[in-house]
Amino acid sequence: MVITQDIVLSNYFRERFVLGLENLPKEGAVLLAPTHRARWDGLMLTLAAGRRVTGRDCRFMVTRTEMKGIQGWFLGRLGCFPVDQLRPSLTSLRFAIDLMLDEQQLVVFPEGKINRTERPIKLKQGLARLAQLAKAKGVDVQVVPVGVGYSEVSPRPFSQAAICFAQPMKVGGIGRESAKLFNRELSIRMDAAEQAALKAVGRSKKET
Repeated sequence: MVITQDIVLSNYFRERFVLGLENLPKEGAVLLAPTHRARWDGLMLTLAAGRRVTGRDCRFMVTRTEMKGIQGWFLGRLGCFPVDQLRPSLTSLRFAIDLMLDEQQLVVFPEGKINRTERPIKLKQGLARLAQLAKAKGVDVQVVPVGVGYSEVSPRPFSQAAICFAQPMKVGGIGRESAKLFNRELSIRMDAAEQAALKAVGRSKKET
């Protein structure tokens, strides 16, 4: 935390804004669903929702390719664990469910990859299915839509960064159709949160 928050983030960005902090649950299982705009997103999440704020760490579910080499070692130290997006293993899913059973804070980027375009937010099914699996195990998981925005499309030194937490959601039912409906509402709330974050740094999606 000292390296990433007190040194790296504070020196790279001249201003960092956190919006909607009252929407971030401090207890119970939490599944954070942020937009993914830059490699800085993870550090912004640990700054806004990490141990210093909530009393618990952010545990990130990332792709297997990101967990290789020096980057993989560093991500592991930040609390990340790998998952195969195309064929998620039972071990990875069980680990994620166990984290929520333990009422921890799990981060899943539902877009699946960094998206720097202004195309509409398109979510994969993984997060919704994970929330459904948790519900089936009796976990009352709270899904928090999160928007991340930067004053530049590709953040530069001394630029600005913002993160916005929307009100938590809960998955309604089990099954593919329920997951689709959940994703539809989640994408709307993520987009609204991102618009608020961009406004805080003086941008809008139209400028991208």
